[in-house]
Amino acid sequence: MSGIAQKLASNQKQVAISEFFEKNKHFLGFDSLARSLITAVKEAVDNALDACEEARILPSIRIEINKIDPKKDIVQLIVEDNGPGIPQKSIEKVFGQLLFGSRFHAIRQSRGQQGIGITGVVMYCQLTTGRTTHVRSKIATEPTAAVVDIGLDTRKNKATKANAGREIWYNEDGSSKEHGTEVTAQMKAKYQKGRQSVWQYLRMTSIVNPHAEIIFVDPEGERHHWTRVTERLPTKVESIKPHPHGIELGQLQRMVSESNDLNLNHFLLNNFSGVTNRARKELCQAAELEGTRKMRAIKGDDIRNLLEAFQGERLVNGQPAKLLKPPTNCLSPIEEILIKKGLSKTIDSRFVTTLTRVPNVTQGNPFQVEVGLIFGGSMAGDKPVEILRFANRVPLMYQQGGCLLTKAIESVDWRQYGLDQAGGKGVPKGPAAILVHLASTNVQFTSEAKEALADNGEVMEEARKAMLEMGRGLRKHLEKKKKMAKTKEKFELINDILPAIAEKSAQLLNRPVPELSGSITKIMSAVISESTTVWNKATKQTDVDIVLFNYTSRARAYTILATWPEKSGATMENNDTGGRKEALGVWAWKLDALQPGERKSITFSLSGLERGDWTETEVLFRGSQDVIGATKMDEKFLQEIRRQEQLFKESEDENTPSEQTLDQAPVASTPPVVEEVAEPAVAPPEGQRTLFGGDV
Repeated sequence: MSGIAQKLASNQKQVAISEFFEKNKHFLGFDSLARSLITAVKEAVDNALDACEEARILPSIRIEINKIDPKKDIVQLIVEDNGPGIPQKSIEKVFGQLLFGSRFHAIRQSRGQQGIGITGVVMYCQLTTGRTTHVRSKIATEPTAAVVDIGLDTRKNKATKANAGREIWYNEDGSSKEHGTEVTAQMKAKYQKGRQSVWQYLRMTSIVNPHAEIIFVDPEGERHHWTRVTERLPTKVESIKPHPHGIELGQLQRMVSESNDLNLNHFLLNNFSGVTNRARKELCQAAELEGTRKMRAIKGDDIRNLLEAFQGERLVNGQPAKLLKPPTNCLSPIEEILIKKGLSKTIDSRFVTTLTRVPNVTQGNPFQVEVGLIFGGSMAGDKPVEILRFANRVPLMYQQGGCLLTKAIESVDWRQYGLDQAGGKGVPKGPAAILVHLASTNVQFTSEAKEALADNGEVMEEARKAMLEMGRGLRKHLEKKKKMAKTKEKFELINDILPAIAEKSAQLLNRPVPELSGSITKIMSAVISESTTVWNKATKQTDVDIVLFNYTSRARAYTILATWPEKSGATMENNDTGGRKEALGVWAWKLDALQPGERKSITFSLSGLERGDWTETEVLFRGSQDVIGATKMDEKFLQEIRRQEQLFKESEDENTPSEQTLDQAPVASTPPVVEEVAEPAVAPPEGQRTLFGGDV
């Protein structure tokens, strides 16, 4: 028996990580010919975007796919960017070594974290075609570009290289390339059109990366161009320290053993976020450890006790240690205005609402949920809504049904918000597209292919709250449009009948045509609100005009409120009516007396925006009489907006962290950014002019 055991033991040997993935390439997203091509494009584009953003360069990316041997499904992929480039000595490690990268140990939002992606592409090309991957890279300080053919020694997890050299790199227009990287790879793959295609992936990428220019040349030679809609780069993210709530026992053991800190006090303050001097004392007290204890003296049970203090299992005076939330400067959300611009440039619609939740924490990792809904236009009304899922600005193309983000959408009863949904469950139907984006320092995927998010209670709740708020915005839009349509129909009918009767009666009686504006006012018995939001080319500002018409027989008093993009850095100017700030992004004006037949106008301008950033202003009101074209203010919602404002101030203040503990529940979201198609302007009730413009 001993001989058998020795024989079995002699057959055992270590497997390199590259060998493992070579035999299990489906883990990396190379499980079908069509998906393999999308995966290769995804990894190359993600690297390009990350490199450009870290170097603070507006990305310009060109993707080209050529069919080399259609019978054998061999295609060539070329991805070129204008990033900072890669130094020659680093190329072989970046492209030819799995688990090599700069982001795995950094706690911050980034597209790639594992150091697998682009090397996986090199490995797949070599596995399916036997070809190496050609890399050309130029940095700004060098006159020529480095070129090299990269392969992968899977047994050693090490790059092989050939044909290394340097060359002058020219752009398409003949000018010399300043800096950038180009990857040319041949692989066994299949190009297809449709919802799960390279085109769809790039389309989705352009939505959540509105600062990027993307050019795609497909195998038929057709050129697709997604222009950038903003010159503003995403907020630069900073790496943060791990938070005690996200630490596990093995990790803490390693940190203690590798620590060079003098004692436990220094260890807690130097290696963790959210730990103040007060929290340090409470953690030591809960763990029954002296803060002056030398790190080499902390062993076994001491580490376990410290971990239990981290997790709140050990208490101080009946309470867990009070830890601050980790900093949120490690996150870079897209933001409402840019989501709206990204959606609007790719999807034809008549209504857009977007929403960014305040940052929250799960298992010690900061995260933030953003959503968008686009409705109407040319989208089909009898099919399921299009779901656009993203994690750290990367589209999720597959495994939609098993993704947490999809489950959050399905958990909402969309019937109450104007969409069809059988039994109030599942994906709703209607002329709409729903976008949901998770920004996080640690996105939990269901697999290495990074196509779906794993279940997480905190993230699920945040996404669901965002969906509910967005649904309320859609319902308000539909209700307002319905009221305006009825009012318009009524008034057009009145203006068709009454003037005809008046004119005929005047002819029969040989008398002048009577003034009808007073009679029309009594019949209408409505207060109308119309607003316009337009870009002023001369002043480079967005001009807003809110007009109220009193078509009732008595004076009316209102407080008119309007949303504006204060959180996005806009400033309000030329506000002659005055008013006051009600909350973040909400301004109010009090109108004491709006007389019968009277017209009042509120005008202001917004500076600090680009053209197209703000195209529609939501108008709300306080008052007893309903205002058609405006939404009655929900005071509870306004209170939540004020609470949200306070949380945003705390999250954006890097030098003055909030004293709020991690256990506190998040509050409601900021007011949604809404874009609607303007109705025809309402004319004042003078003479025989109609309510919706034009003479009788």
